[in-house]
Amino acid sequence: MNTLEKNIDAFDDEEDEIIETIVINVDPGQTFMRLDKYLSHHLKSISRNRIQNAIETDSVKVNENNVKPSYKVKPLDKITLSLAKASGIPSEVLPEDIPLNIVYEDDDLMIVNKSPEMVVHPGHGNHTGTLVNALVHHFANLPTGTDGKVRPGLVHRIDKGTSGLLVIAKTEYAMQFLAKQFADHTTERTYNALIWGEPKEPKGTINAHIGRGFKDRRISDVFPEGDYGKEAITHYEVIKNMRYVSLIKCKLETGRTHQIRAHMKYIGHTLFNDATYGGDKVLRGDLFSKYKQFVENCFEIIPRQALHAKSLGFIHPTTKEWMQFDSELPEDFTKVLEKWDHYLQFK
Repeated sequence: MNTLEKNIDAFDDEEDEIIETIVINVDPGQTFMRLDKYLSHHLKSISRNRIQNAIETDSVKVNENNVKPSYKVKPLDKITLSLAKASGIPSEVLPEDIPLNIVYEDDDLMIVNKSPEMVVHPGHGNHTGTLVNALVHHFANLPTGTDGKVRPGLVHRIDKGTSGLLVIAKTEYAMQFLAKQFADHTTERTYNALIWGEPKEPKGTINAHIGRGFKDRRISDVFPEGDYGKEAITHYEVIKNMRYVSLIKCKLETGRTHQIRAHMKYIGHTLFNDATYGGDKVLRGDLFSKYKQFVENCFEIIPRQALHAKSLGFIHPTTKEWMQFDSELPEDFTKVLEKWDHYLQFK
């Protein structure tokens, strides 16, 4: 009898990719059958279109090898499917006419520059006013696809309070194609962050597992021994040292929940005003009243973690050309940098 295993990385993790992995161990008595036909027969809850898209994007492997739809499934084959979830948008979400900063849009995808105050996905305490509510409204005004449906898909996420670029898939094929790139770590994502302190090394790599905290499930902890969590790799480079804080660029190889926030705290440089990780108090510099008041004024200017998803690069699902997008720092971020510059000039 065929055995089937599932492993899902879904919206429980804010930045982890939306991938569902299905493993099928083919029965010893299985007769030879075309792969696409076999999968449609054995995975009745998954549409033939999704299965076909997965095969076409090399998201289906047999015995760890890429195969064509015409491949004949044999006894004892091991089939692995890495499927993007069919839709990142629950059917009960109400459309809302919320303005979006759309950087780019075509028939396959859309690039949005998310404002820091906007929450990506409806959840506890955030049922309206989210990016998803805005997308449902926006996509309702688009022509339908060949299957009669248009399903905006969230391929990745950025945290509440983090600003910057997100790619949205507009078709199931684009969703599958883009999700595979995120899963394979072939996309290019850079962030700008303001951190407490000045790193000893101007550039470096943090390679340490990240997983949900045991004591506090709202945060991500770092597990350097690799005995828990998932592999997480962050490359950082200092753009500007500003005595008590530093502006850095981070390039992600992986996309774990709170990856930059957890990694920077792990090396002793918590993000500026990151309340979840303890960055909302003076961590560098003296505690004299004037300096403390200056820092508190900065917190008021940027009332969130100082993190911005600045650039995003990937291969386009249809043209197969490399797409590269960049964004400017939002106003609250630039104002804080200007305030620190001014402070250093007159201190």
